[in-house]
Amino acid sequence: MILGPLRLVARLAAAALLVAVGYFSVTFVQIWLRGREHASADAAAILVFGTTEDNGTPSLELTDRLEVALALYRAGRAGYVAVTGSRQPGDVYTEAGVSATFLERHGVPRDRVIVGGGVDTWQNVESVAPALARRGLRSVLTVTDPFHEYRAMAIASDFGLTPYPSPVADSPTAHYGLWRYYLKETLEVGVARFVGYQRLSEWTARTPLRG
Repeated sequence: MILGPLRLVARLAAAALLVAVGYFSVTFVQIWLRGREHASADAAAILVFGTTEDNGTPSLELTDRLEVALALYRAGRAGYVAVTGSRQPGDVYTEAGVSATFLERHGVPRDRVIVGGGVDTWQNVESVAPALARRGLRSVLTVTDPFHEYRAMAIASDFGLTPYPSPVADSPTAHYGLWRYYLKETLEVGVARFVGYQRLSEWTARTPLRG
């Protein structure tokens, strides 16, 4: 009498596990493929997602993103560059501030740089979305690492933007256990599709540091 219900529970658990594995596998493939796309369309602005800086100097990862943004801007692919990222604990400079300084030193006019903040992807987009809207800028070329491109574009879409992928081609992050980043993105995107990217940010993000 007991074995029957136990077998049913075991079959249901196995079926649920199979569905979950299939779901996250498809999500991984979608993230992988999106990170290999490079849009040819122009946009109103370039949206650079923040990453670490080193005492006022962009890290190698951030430098790669900024160089992609510079190349796009110089090619006339967009008229504005929006930079994001707040301070990490112990930092003096914000990622967005360091990015803005880098761009201005390389010839991007100050009035063409939109400076945001944020400690995660949702906050990054949230920090610049009002400024983009005030200027009537609705489309963006999203510049970030390939594994992050899918989530970055999904969140940009949540804010009413039309995103086009422009991932970094050869990020230094690839040398630091790339599979971990893809696994993290797969889990976060998979969960966010059910709870929403904003709710996921509320669960996981630290309070942004500004200054």
